Amino acid sequence: MKRGYYIDTCVYLNLWQKEIVDGVELWKLTKELLDKIEEREDTIYYSGFILKELMYILSESEFIQKRELFNYSSRFVKEILTAREYEEARKIEIQIKNEISFYDIMHILLARKTNSILITRDKKLIEISKKLNVEAKKPEEIL
Repeated sequence: MKRGYYIDTCVYLNLWQKEIVDGVELWKLTKELLDKIEEREDTIYYSGFILKELMYILSESEFIQKRELFNYSSRFVKEILTAREYEEARKIEIQIKNEISFYDIMHILLARKTNSILITRDKKLIEISKKLNVEAKKPEEIL
C-alpha cells in the first residue's frame, strides 16, 4: 500500500548538513528513508512552511540549491492549508500554550490533511502530534 510522508525541516537539515549525533549518522538514515520512499513510489508532501523555514536557516545559495530536491521527483507534492485549517492551527496554538511553534502546528495539520506520517526528530512535536491523532515518527522508525 502506498504511503504518504510529511517530512519536517529538521530531517532535511540532518541530510544536508551531514549531521552526526552520539555517533549516529542521522544524514544516512534520512538518505535511506528518501531512497526507500522513492523505491516504493510513496509520496512526500511538503509545504511553503518547510521552504520558508529552510530559507531562514540556509544561506541564499544553499537554499536555491537544496530547494531543487523538491523538484527532482514526482514523489514530492506541495500541499497548502485552507483558511479554515489556518484558523484551526491558531486555536491549537492557544490550547497547547505555545509548546511548539506555529509552523510545527501547521506541519501536523498538513500531515493530517494528507493522511501522512509526520517524519521528525523533534520529541515535543511527536508528543503533540499524538495528542492530535497524527502519526509521527523518526526516520529510523520507518526504515
